[in-house]
Amino acid sequence: MVVPAPQPAPTVLYTVEAGIATLTLNRPDRLNAFADGMLSTYLSCLRRADADPQVRVVVVTGAGRGFCAGADFTRLESLDIEEFRRRVAEEPRDVAFHLGKPVIAAVNGPVAGIGLAHALMADVRFTVPDAKWTTAFARIGLVAECGIGWLLTNLVGTGRALDLLLSARRISGRQAHEYGLAQFLSEPASLMSDVRAYAATLADNDPDSLREIRQQVRLDASRPFPEALADGYERVFASLERGRFRDARARVRGA
Repeated sequence: MVVPAPQPAPTVLYTVEAGIATLTLNRPDRLNAFADGMLSTYLSCLRRADADPQVRVVVVTGAGRGFCAGADFTRLESLDIEEFRRRVAEEPRDVAFHLGKPVIAAVNGPVAGIGLAHALMADVRFTVPDAKWTTAFARIGLVAECGIGWLLTNLVGTGRALDLLLSARRISGRQAHEYGLAQFLSEPASLMSDVRAYAATLADNDPDSLREIRQQVRLDASRPFPEALADGYERVFASLERGRFRDARARVRGA
């Protein structure tokens, strides 16, 4: 009798409940470090959630005791540079940043390097107090990849971004919360219930409004205030012309 070989566990788990898609990075033995197509799987799961009309909000977290330790060092040494260059060109890494739905990162443990960059692409971040946060790049001979320089600067300012990148020091989740990198602090036992409760409040809002507000904030970060003001009113006019405001009001009244 031939016993079939056990199938490897999926590197990203995908579940949907009550309008909330939960993506769980699933290499707990390596603190969920990205390797062997795992990042491509994660990006595909984000696109899947974006395309699903039943999904209103996306939550990203890690299995086990970590969120994501970055890239798996054991695979970096044998990396084919030209293949890596091709993959980056063909598959942009900023899917979460441009998603049409809110993204919440639930940082349950260590987050570093490219894992930190992907956490910072979320709209809202929860963290446990003792989670270790670090850019890590300068310690291992790399540079600020995946747009993390821009992300950090826009979140905490140039001085603090340079400190975190140049020193590559570790800060706690509590410090990350104080710095403004995480908006919410939760105890480990209540992290996911806190995240889901918050996600449920977003899922109850108008999805078109959520999508456009995300777009506005991203655009407003790099344009003059008069442009932001004018664009905001144009979006208001368009919403009123489409009757979306009336539809949303009716939905709220009927709830």
